[in-house]
Amino acid sequence: MVAVGYTLMCEQAGPRQLVDHAVRAEDAGFDLVAISDHYHPWLESQGHSPYAWSVLGAVAHATTRMDLMTMVTCPTRRYHPAVVAQKAATVGLLSGGRFTLGLGAGENLNEHVVGGWPHVQERHEMLEEALQIIRPLLDGETLTYSGDHFSVPEAYLWDRPDTPVPVAVAASGPSSVELAAEYGDALINTEPDPRVVDLFDDAGGAGKPRYGQVAICYGPDERECRRIAHDQFRWSGLGWKVNADLPGPPSFDSATAFVREEDVARAVPCGPDVDAHVAAFKRFVDAGFTHVAVVQIGGNSQPLFLDWARDEFLPRLRDL
Repeated sequence: MVAVGYTLMCEQAGPRQLVDHAVRAEDAGFDLVAISDHYHPWLESQGHSPYAWSVLGAVAHATTRMDLMTMVTCPTRRYHPAVVAQKAATVGLLSGGRFTLGLGAGENLNEHVVGGWPHVQERHEMLEEALQIIRPLLDGETLTYSGDHFSVPEAYLWDRPDTPVPVAVAASGPSSVELAAEYGDALINTEPDPRVVDLFDDAGGAGKPRYGQVAICYGPDERECRRIAHDQFRWSGLGWKVNADLPGPPSFDSATAFVREEDVARAVPCGPDVDAHVAAFKRFVDAGFTHVAVVQIGGNSQPLFLDWARDEFLPRLRDL
């Protein structure tokens, strides 16, 4: 059975709200809570971006059953990979072994706050080096490392779970999929693309979990949901090559100035129709994903969504 996740979208809610949403999600019956890790929101209208790792610590303490994961953290610019390993081990302990570290190559939007944004080839080289640092530290090794981008004179994690924190790697093409299969315990992809799943299997990832993420906008008024989805999520159609390189919310506002409400509504199911939302989730199931996290667009709509998910949405997803 596919595990059903709920996404804590740091770009659309403050830290106390996010913890409350996580508790409500566990009570509703979700299996997993994923959290975004941003320094800036995509659009100014989203209006938030608290520190994801502080929120994770609070969520680990406030919940007891759900798995937790980052979707995703970039371990190459804002954070040194040795520090990411320490953070992951600590959350692993706080959560009682419920945490998975989701990693990716990142976006300029968040990472340029500490300096320049490298070319895509260099970013992938940096991610591979980061994985070469993080994995042995999580496994309990004393690490000395010297690479082209990172150096670790000596590091050891004094507090870590007995079972190492699993690592999931975001990938979308052949080179990143090979990286995910070699260094990761799981794959992350935000598109229901069976080609990526097949590439992951062929590269050595067969049998490992595959994490997906689907955006919806549930609410009783379809017209209002369409408005919210356009206001908050119109950036999502730009594609990874654009999203990874734009530097801030004003750039995303400009880049999406001509995206229409109907363009977003074609990609994101909006309104009260449970069948439409189930169909969007099912595309990931049919593509071979084992875990799918739902993004409910609109920070103020989360309590309403979670009540509806408990009563209508989750029972339908369990039947898939």
